[in-house]
Amino acid sequence: MTWNQIAKTRRALEREQGPIIKDWGGRLPVALVYPNTYHVGMSSLGLHTVYRLFNACDDVVCERAFWDGNVFPISIESQRPLIDFAVLAFTISYELDYLHAVQMLRMAGMPLRAEERDQSWPLVIAGGPAVTANPEPMALFCDAFAIGEGEVIIPPLLDALRKGITAGRDELLQELSHVPGLYVPHLPGNRRPVQRQWVRDLDTHPVATMVYTPDTEFGDRTLIEVSRGCGRGCRFCLAGFCYRPPRERSVEALLVQARAGLRYRDSVGLVGAAVSDYSRLGELTAGLRAMGVHLSVSSLRVDPLPEALLQALAESGIRTLTIAPEAGSQRLRTLINKGVSQDDVLRAAHAAARYNFAQLKLYFMLGLPGETDDDVQAIVDLTMAVAERFQRQVTVNLTPFVPKAHTPFQWATMAEVTTLQSRINHVQRALQKQGMTVKAESPAWAAVQGVLARGDRRVGEALLALEQPTLAGWRKALAAARLHPATYLGKWALDAPLPWQVVNTGLDAAYLRREWERAQTGRETAPCPPKGCRQCGVC
Repeated sequence: MTWNQIAKTRRALEREQGPIIKDWGGRLPVALVYPNTYHVGMSSLGLHTVYRLFNACDDVVCERAFWDGNVFPISIESQRPLIDFAVLAFTISYELDYLHAVQMLRMAGMPLRAEERDQSWPLVIAGGPAVTANPEPMALFCDAFAIGEGEVIIPPLLDALRKGITAGRDELLQELSHVPGLYVPHLPGNRRPVQRQWVRDLDTHPVATMVYTPDTEFGDRTLIEVSRGCGRGCRFCLAGFCYRPPRERSVEALLVQARAGLRYRDSVGLVGAAVSDYSRLGELTAGLRAMGVHLSVSSLRVDPLPEALLQALAESGIRTLTIAPEAGSQRLRTLINKGVSQDDVLRAAHAAARYNFAQLKLYFMLGLPGETDDDVQAIVDLTMAVAERFQRQVTVNLTPFVPKAHTPFQWATMAEVTTLQSRINHVQRALQKQGMTVKAESPAWAAVQGVLARGDRRVGEALLALEQPTLAGWRKALAAARLHPATYLGKWALDAPLPWQVVNTGLDAAYLRREWERAQTGRETAPCPPKGCRQCGVC
């Protein structure tokens, strides 16, 4: 730790509005660790929510820490090293951040293996979408995992910590194992699937920006969660299956949150897996516009594409509209259960032009199960048809498909890196000739993500051997652990044991298998109705 690092951290703190600064005397110190940059982490509503939940308890002091490369990690609020805290609570949204999490533990001077740490070291707990789906790649490093939603897990977790934090590590782990939703991977014989925890009534737990800073992507607005989960059933989507059932907040509660946010910003960003599916969207947008709020949304489904929301976005000065057809051909959209037609996409392009948006962003996936060269060309053809109707700037974002646990595509083969790169090159060449911007995520990094998403504890050994979070470092670490990526990226047998079976998300295993089989025959499944349908087992 250097004075320059401390000064940099203090400058970041001085630019914030709303940080919670507490005296440490008599309080349980918890470091909330986001293993990515401050710029990325401060736009995570999950981080803001957990920060609020921990600090709502008077006998807890919770401070944030972020990954900053090969730098000794310290907290934002008091600039203390991580080893000064009693608990390190990692919130991990993306599998690639596992590399940063392990590096942060190493840079902090912690023994990396959980079994090598006694009660003199901080307890390491991890939560978030990535480890809720599959905690096993990080099991070597963590004492416990929070499986599900923090609003339900954190209160009993804190009760257990209050009882056992001063005891020996084994006694504390036993105490934690009795908390619903906590997976304690190092207890002997602890192989009972842990039940995912979820909030029944979202209105009882507001989720919005807690700390404002200009040093993040969405620093100019208050982010508010409108809904959680999605019933559309896109077969590749982790959020659509791991956050079931879909739930909504009331308009009344959302307007209260927006009014509170006006003290800091005059813009509100609506967040949710399917914002345009919100059942009272017209009423919500009208209420927000009546307050003088400027609106934005992360992305929109094109079916439905509500006129009231488009008008509100245009009046708020939003210049870019983002939609995600995911696949270029109708055959492939049906296979992935997207539920969107080409006419839906073209109508959205026409509407975007009618409301004078300056740019239209299209998101597509490459390497989806069953994809052919014709499907790749269909991305080009659909984009050209969109551009013809929009007549303004069209930007295309390409993302390699990565199979995720607890989705119908959890058994699917991931396309080879060379295949993905060839298909990216085809789309880029064809569209760049027309003056369009085409951005693509790295296929090589997507393959790393694929190994981590379906990994087991052997992948943890590779993370243990990782010296630097780079592609070269990862390949060297895999070799040191005597692992080959194909073990995790190839097709999985339907009857093969799955590392993530230590987690019970509530989904019926037979339902996932039926959805996988329906994909093979090109059949769609209707979205979940608002009151639930019981077909997946969660409702």
